[in-house]
Order: sequence, then C-alpha cells, then structure tokens
Amino acid sequence: MSEPSGPAARHARDGARGWQLPDVRPLDRLRSIKIKLGVLVAATVTLAAVIIWLGYGQALGPSRTLPIAIVLSLVLTQLLARGMTSPLREMTAAARAMAAGDYSRRVRSTSRDEVGQLADAFNTMADDLQQLDTFRRELVANVSHELRTPVTALQAQLENMVDGVSEPDPATLQTALAQTERLSRLVSSLLDLSRVEAGAVPLRLEEVELSSLLGEAAEEASLVGAQKQLTFAVDVDPPDLTVPADPERLHQVVANLLHNAARHSPPDDEIRIEARRAGGDVLIDVVDHGPGIAREQRAHVFERFVRGNTPARTGQGSTGGTGLGLSIVRWAVELHGGHVEVADTPTGCTMRVTLPSVPTGAGPARR
Repeated sequence: MSEPSGPAARHARDGARGWQLPDVRPLDRLRSIKIKLGVLVAATVTLAAVIIWLGYGQALGPSRTLPIAIVLSLVLTQLLARGMTSPLREMTAAARAMAAGDYSRRVRSTSRDEVGQLADAFNTMADDLQQLDTFRRELVANVSHELRTPVTALQAQLENMVDGVSEPDPATLQTALAQTERLSRLVSSLLDLSRVEAGAVPLRLEEVELSSLLGEAAEEASLVGAQKQLTFAVDVDPPDLTVPADPERLHQVVANLLHNAARHSPPDDEIRIEARRAGGDVLIDVVDHGPGIAREQRAHVFERFVRGNTPARTGQGSTGGTGLGLSIVRWAVELHGGHVEVADTPTGCTMRVTLPSVPTGAGPARR
C-alpha cells in the first residue's frame, strides 16, 4: 500500500516526527559499548528505585508507583538507547543512498566505542567509494574524448576520399595512418596500464646495462624530437653501471619519460638522461628545460588523465596527449620495487626514477 501524499499527509508526517525523542548522546565519552549498556541498566534501575521510594514516602501504593516507575524507566532507556544507536540508523540510511548512487552521505561519529569506530570506518569507505566513482566518471569521459578525436579525424578523411572531395594520395593516406597509429597507442597504453594494475605483468629480471638501454631509448626519442631539432645526451656513471630490471619494462619507462620531455622542451634544446648509483639505489634522471611542473601539481602528475597548470605537462607521455604515459611509468617502476618523482630543480623539469640495486621482486601495484 502506497504512503499517502499531499500537503495534509506531509503535515501529519512532520507532526509525527516532532514527537520523536531527541537525539542526545550523553554516553559518547565512554569507550566501550559494554560499559554503556551497564550504565544504561544502572540508570534505569536507579530511576525505578528512586520513584518507588518516593511513591512509598507519599503513601502511594504499588498500583500507582510501579506503573510510573516502569514508564519513566522506559522513557530513559529509549532516550539513552536512541543516542547509542543513532550512528547505526544513519549508516543504514547512508548505505541505502549509496546503493542508489549517492556517495555524499556521511555518518556523524561522536562516540568512542565500537559503534563510533564502525562509523569512522564507514565514512572512510564512503570517501573511497566517492573517489572511485568520481574517477570512473572521469575515466569514461576522458577515454571517450581521446578516442573521439582521432576517430572523428579519421572518419572525415575517409568520407572525403569516398565522396571524391580528396584523392587518396600519399599525404592524405599518411594523415589517416597517423590517426590510426594514435588510436593504437591509446589502446595499447590502456591495456598496459590495466595489466600492470592487475599485477598481470610478469617481470623477467636481469642485470641491465644502462648505457646500452638508455642509448637505445635516446636514439628512438630523437625521431620524436626531430621536428624540434632536439638532441639527447646520455651520461652513465660509471659507464658499466647495471641494475636488476625487466629490460622491456625499463625501456618503456625511459621512453615515456623521454617522449614526455620532448613534447615540452623548447626547440633546439638538449634533453639529458643521467644514471648513477646512490647508496643502495640506482637513480635515472631525465632532465629537460621546458616549463616545469608546479610544486602543488607534483603529487598528482603520475595519476591517470591528470592535467595541470601547464597544458598536458602533468600526465602526458608518448600516448599522444592522453595523460597515461606518466601513470604507466609509475606502475612499472613500482613493480620493480622503486619509485618515481619530480625532483627539485631551479629550472626545467627533472623526472627521477629510483630503482633498488639488488633484486627485490615485483612490488605491489598500489592505487
């Protein structure tokens, strides 16, 4: 049977709510639900005893004193119990709201007992779910946008050729091929990132000679920087420095960092790749003289699809501006048990990869 609606029904419901006991929480300072229950029992028994004692003092018989004692004890029990169980009712309402897609509900947690701890844990879970939901929405929006751009350009090129507007000459086909390659890079980056996060990327660790690996990565990156006439310099100290790593994944890390640096370096500039030992670690720095990354943005540059105050600087690597390159770098480095950061430099930008100099196995894929 449906609930009555209309102004009269709402007025009746509001009036009914007005008769509810107030939500007071005088027992919140107690740290245990057992102690609260003990205080509740002691308070109701004491109230009943006092009422009976006063009733007998006023020559009231049991037929009057006992019902009064019971009623007042129940009122006191309901008053104290309502404050004790309020977080549970709020959690029930918030859980129902979350099931409907509203992750903004929180529980007022003021008690120090187990119920209060549960409320704190619930609020933490609600925060995580809200962040995940926000990320999911942003991920769908960003991926849709990034896919739509090359697809639209490719579709326009093909339609022009089909309609006879443009001839399928080498220049037109080259443009269509570039858009197809951009789509391929985006899909490959998404697949790589999903595999790394799921821990489905096995690492084949071996002693990697950094001079050779960094030189190959720099030679490949020079093709990307040819239009800007960029040069790439490799400095490894000592020259025979090695690090235990998966050569393919480490090459991917360095390539993404170099492509990111090339995108934001000024023309006719030099990008440096430096490697050295620091205690029990090996440091690999990719140094460019571009606009740099603001300090307040550095904590977020390795998140997916992040864009900061410098256009595309804080998350775009070799994926054609998708915001996935640096995210892949972070996950791949963490799989090696290392970490990546933006180092402090007076000018430009230095991306620093720190890897352990002894094998540690695959690190956890953290969110």
